Amino acid sequence: MQTFSEYNFHNQKALVRVDFNVPLNKKFEITDDTRMVAVIPTLKKILTDGGSVILMSHLGRPKDGSSAEFSLRHLLKHLQSLLDKEKIACDPEVFFASDCISEEAIEKVKYLENGSVLLLENLRFYKEEEKGDEAFAKKISQLGDVYVNDAFGTAHRAHASTAIMAKYFSPEKKMFGALMEAEVLNAEKVLLKSEKPFTAIIGGAKVSDKILILENLLDRANNIIVGGGMAYTFLKAMGYAIGKSLCENDKIELAKTLLEKAKQKGVTFLLPVDSIAADNFSNDAVFKNVSNEEGIPDDYMGLDIGTKSIELFTTTILGSKTILWNGPMGVFEMSNFQKGTRLVAEAVAEATQKQRAFSLIGGGDSVAAINQFRLSKHVSYISTGGGAMLEFFEGKILPGVAAIQKK
Repeated sequence: MQTFSEYNFHNQKALVRVDFNVPLNKKFEITDDTRMVAVIPTLKKILTDGGSVILMSHLGRPKDGSSAEFSLRHLLKHLQSLLDKEKIACDPEVFFASDCISEEAIEKVKYLENGSVLLLENLRFYKEEEKGDEAFAKKISQLGDVYVNDAFGTAHRAHASTAIMAKYFSPEKKMFGALMEAEVLNAEKVLLKSEKPFTAIIGGAKVSDKILILENLLDRANNIIVGGGMAYTFLKAMGYAIGKSLCENDKIELAKTLLEKAKQKGVTFLLPVDSIAADNFSNDAVFKNVSNEEGIPDDYMGLDIGTKSIELFTTTILGSKTILWNGPMGVFEMSNFQKGTRLVAEAVAEATQKQRAFSLIGGGDSVAAINQFRLSKHVSYISTGGGAMLEFFEGKILPGVAAIQKK
């Protein structure tokens, strides 16, 4: 497999798959450019080497062909401003092709000069993209000399531009971009090369969303901390009263099985020992700290982990050398129910800074929490992957990763 950092892109037209699926407001203004900023180092390297860039991406979920609402044209101005800030010697100009496989695109690529960028229109305007159509992938592949996949966020999709296109490039002409290279390296460091003790913090709403990651981590982690709404299915399985807390009754037997497996494998499986329970799903609700033994009243619901749970979880985190965090401890979007998530985030940051632990944060809510509490610079790595990272830690083969690594 070709290494991105060692490849010289001089006089090369680099066909780069990025994830520019960014949120837009009603005025089509970008409200969070994290995904765009993340790939700038890849683009800068190619342009500085003296190559040109042809960008491919999707945006949203267009249903029937082209749509002004989902046009990548909305991103053009901001992409230009991001590159301008880099002060790249070639002073790159960004052009746009209103169709990804049209004669217009072919013509613009033909005359694309070194040091320039061409953004192709939304790949998903063609149904062939999501179907993984080989003819579609081959046609786009002919636009570039070298293929660079820098879209880890879509690596779990077997789409034309992420999993099929690589087959039309020789091993030395296909590679991960700087972002994807870092994503894979850091994910493998946690899953395959973790320094012990390894603690996984898994939160979120439903056990059903995290079954596979929990089962896979039982063979790798020393400690598994479970918080958020999903914890109450486990607590009910253990016989505790959970009131109106979120619970998947059809997963109670599964929860019992996972707890038993953890015991058999010698994995410390930590659940909240108390909760912040509220009489309504609202920041203005009446709330109180309730222990598991007391039980959550019938008309209350758990919306955050309690004070003793915070102490238990943070002590474990601070004694760890490798930390994976996916999912919040409660409804951190509400100020009255964010303490658990905030203090867990602070513990992860402290373990990273003071104990030299390696910490990887993944999943939209966990990343949002780390950013909200201004701790992003105090952890080891923040994944842009979301679903892709989750599937990686479930032990699945990611099509976008396999396509590059395949000889």
